Amino acid sequence: MRMEDGREIFDRAAVRRHRDRAAPLVGQVRPVLEAAAERLLDRLDDTTKRFTRALDIGGRGVVAPMLRARGIETVSLDLSARMAALGGGPAVAADEEFLPFGAESFDLVVANLSLHWVNDLPGALIQLRRALRPEGLFLASLPALGTLDALRTALAEAEAALTGGAAPRTSPLVDLRDAAGLLQRAGFSLPVADLDEIDLAYADPLTLLRDLRAAGETNALRERDRRIPHRALFPMALAALPEREGRVPVRLRIAMLTGWG
Repeated sequence: MRMEDGREIFDRAAVRRHRDRAAPLVGQVRPVLEAAAERLLDRLDDTTKRFTRALDIGGRGVVAPMLRARGIETVSLDLSARMAALGGGPAVAADEEFLPFGAESFDLVVANLSLHWVNDLPGALIQLRRALRPEGLFLASLPALGTLDALRTALAEAEAALTGGAAPRTSPLVDLRDAAGLLQRAGFSLPVADLDEIDLAYADPLTLLRDLRAAGETNALRERDRRIPHRALFPMALAALPEREGRVPVRLRIAMLTGWG
């Protein structure tokens, strides 16, 4: 994603570092990743087409085994070599914005919760569509507007109270109304975008921050504040999160995208 003046929003080197660091920890959030992947891959049951060769983008060791269990030969790709290797089969460390594959290399491409750190999402989608064979299928999930809203608000309000301002700490999220249009612009046929939700609850809200780190989802905004945050920032923000029956509810709103080559 780029700003209107052409500047990049995300620091891709930071994204790679975060995913390298998260690779040995990602098992902590495997149930959430699996829940999202299962809901995305359920769409394969809605078609009679049989797929033989798939590209798993950013699957964090979860998606590739699911695809192979369906009898689909799968290559895993991630910006992080460590994370790509978790797929357990053929793996490629590469940038989603500069795919190292020729045209019509796959008949299925799956990107589960992995494209929201891409600067040029329309350009990446065009490359993915070109990597699909005729009548190939593209499936993707992206965090949608409304995800972690309470945490975003609490962080901004706590930082404003402590410092008089708020540094960029959370990334922009896709609006479901725009998602199908992105697929259409990239040349996909029959683009569909719908919304799914996963509800979580944390007895200790600090675990939420640890889970985000374990998933490689920490701040990689290019304009982020590199200074160590105020020591009271996170305790103050976490204390402000709403509780229900002694737990902090967290709702993940996920845009599910489907398009055909």
